[in-house]
Amino acid sequence: MKTFVYIDHFKGEVQPASWEAIGVAKSFGTAVALVFGTDLDEITKAAFEYGADEVIVVDDSALTDYRAEPYASTLSALASSSSPDLILFPTTARTRELAAMSAVDLNTGVLTDVAKFEMNGEQLVATRPIYEGKVLEKTVCSGKPVMATIPGRAFPKPERVAGTASAAGTLTKAAAKTDALTTVQGYSASESAVNLGDAGVIVSGGRGVSNNPSLTPPAGMDEKQAEVWRAQQGFALITDLAALLGGAVGASRAAVDGGYVTYAHQVGQTGKVVAPDLYIACGISGAIQHLVGMRNSKVIVAINKDADAPVFKQARYGVVGDLFQIVPALTEALRKKLGK
Repeated sequence: MKTFVYIDHFKGEVQPASWEAIGVAKSFGTAVALVFGTDLDEITKAAFEYGADEVIVVDDSALTDYRAEPYASTLSALASSSSPDLILFPTTARTRELAAMSAVDLNTGVLTDVAKFEMNGEQLVATRPIYEGKVLEKTVCSGKPVMATIPGRAFPKPERVAGTASAAGTLTKAAAKTDALTTVQGYSASESAVNLGDAGVIVSGGRGVSNNPSLTPPAGMDEKQAEVWRAQQGFALITDLAALLGGAVGASRAAVDGGYVTYAHQVGQTGKVVAPDLYIACGISGAIQHLVGMRNSKVIVAINKDADAPVFKQARYGVVGDLFQIVPALTEALRKKLGK
C-alpha cells in the first residue's frame, strides 16, 4: 500500500503526530512524506530519519504562509498523478481544512481522529470515537484515495535514526499550484510554551483551585479579583508539580472562563484533546466536555474533595481531599523520590 503523509509544520516546528503518521504508513507499506513551504531542508532530513521511503518537497514562496487554496490544489494534483491508496494527516486546525478541501477535489471522503487502522481483506477499516468519545465506531471510506486524520499520541512515534542521509530514500521535487483568491497580508502568532498535544504528563486544574479560604487576597481587590488571585496561587502549586514531572499544565474550561489561565491550557471538547501517559486532575469535577479531552490518557489520577465528582469514574486512582494539602505533599514526596 502506498501512503502519502502530510507533514504539518509552522515556522519550522513539525507537529509530532506527523512522525507518528509515518509509522502508521510504514506498517502498511510505502510511506511518502509531503513537505510544503519554504526552507524545507531540515524538515525533509527529519522525514527520512523517521522512516519515510520518499519525500516529495514543494518549495515555493507562494507556500511560505499556509493558505488552504494553494495547499489543497498542490496536494490534490500530487495525489491525482501518483494515485496513493491512503493519505494521512496529523489532526490540527490547518489539516482539518486542508483534508476537507482536498477530499472535495479528489471526490473522496475523510475519516477524522482515527485511533486504529486494520485491514479487512483489501479494505481499510478505521476505528474512531463518536458521541463525544462515548462510543468507538468502525468505519470505512468508499472513495479513493482514503483520507484520514490522526490525533497526537494515538500511535507510537517511530524511532528517529539520526544522521540518515537523504540518499536513504527518494527525494522528489514538485511544483506548487499557486492559483488562489486569497493573499496573506499579515498575522501574529501568540507565543506559548504550552504543548499539551505532545506532553507525556499533564497536571490540570479546575475551578476548585480558587477555593482556598486560608489565603487572604491583597487589600483593595473586589470579589472577582480575589477569586482570580486565589486561583493563581492554586495554579502555582499545579505548575510546581508539572515542572517536577517534566509535564505541562492543563486546565478545565471553567478555569479558563474564570480567567485563571489562558485558553492555550484548556483541555476538553472545546480545547485540546490529549492522550498523555499520566493525567492528574486537580479540583476538576469532570464535566463531560472535559472528560472528552482527556479520557484517552493512559493513567488518570483525580484529586477532589467531592467524593461523588464524576471525574472519579474515569480515574484509575482517586484521592478525596483538599488539593491545597494533597498537591504540595505529593510534590514533596515525588521530589524526594526522584532526588530533585
